[in-house]
Amino acid sequence: GEILEQAVDYCTVIFWGGLFLWLVSVVGAVFRGMGDMKLPAVLMVASAFLQVPLTAILVLGLFGAPQLGIVGAAYSAVISGFVVSVIMLVVLAREGRVIRLDRKYLSFSKALFRDIFKVALPASMSPIFTIFIILSLTAMVATFGEAALAGYGIGSRIEFLLIPLVFGIGAAMTSLVGLSIGSGNVDRAEHIGWIGSAFAAGLTGVVGLVLALFPSAWIYAFTKDQVTFEAARSYIQIVGPFFAFQGLGLSLYFASQGAGAMRWPVIAIFARVLLAVGGGWLLAFGLGLGLKGVFIGAAAAMATFGLIIAISLKLGAWRRA
Repeated sequence: GEILEQAVDYCTVIFWGGLFLWLVSVVGAVFRGMGDMKLPAVLMVASAFLQVPLTAILVLGLFGAPQLGIVGAAYSAVISGFVVSVIMLVVLAREGRVIRLDRKYLSFSKALFRDIFKVALPASMSPIFTIFIILSLTAMVATFGEAALAGYGIGSRIEFLLIPLVFGIGAAMTSLVGLSIGSGNVDRAEHIGWIGSAFAAGLTGVVGLVLALFPSAWIYAFTKDQVTFEAARSYIQIVGPFFAFQGLGLSLYFASQGAGAMRWPVIAIFARVLLAVGGGWLLAFGLGLGLKGVFIGAAAAMATFGLIIAISLKLGAWRRA
């Protein structure tokens, strides 16, 4: 129906303009690799200040702009990505940078591609499988009714909101660990891994625990329906306390990219998919635990994900990379 048409229109714009969103991430990673954390951070904040009002203008048709509806949000994201990516590329092309864009380096190198994809391909599995888990759990939760689905949507948004926080920590860890490994200082790299992951786990863990202990303080801001409230409360009280493992695992996933040690993080993400989807289905429908079974599976998957990567680091995975 109408919702599907709007979704297709939104995705069409995002997919066609996705190059600029991709460039923001890639060029931002180059700056962070040079040790310049400030410029990408400043531009991301500036992008938000541009995208938010631009979204309102294009969605609602303010100040004489065309009223595009939900598609306006897609155009806003693409325009913001274009502006930020162009600024980054211009700065990177200027003289005096540690790394400078130059046409003389514009050539294909099989060795460089191999080195890049050795880390990039495994690293790309995390967002892909995270989305796969969310979609799979959404499909399972949908069998329990619209109210349950809405409640799960409220709770899972919290998990999604924590990802950018962990990304900020993890991106710094990737650069610092890479620099340490490159200089042969594995002890320092491991120390950075433990400190950074402990901070990420503490941050996400505190958020999860607070939201789980006081569900009424925030869920009613999103819904007044009692059935939806109960579903959201069930999710956050079961999964929320395990957000710490999400922070632990995701931050070490980033750090492992800097160490070039992606074997165990990939194993961890596969284990998470198996437990969240397979385990959740078994608990919910095989053992008859219903909606809570789906959430228990998700919580167990988070714990397994974080513990596998942490244990691999403790056993010297980075030293053998």
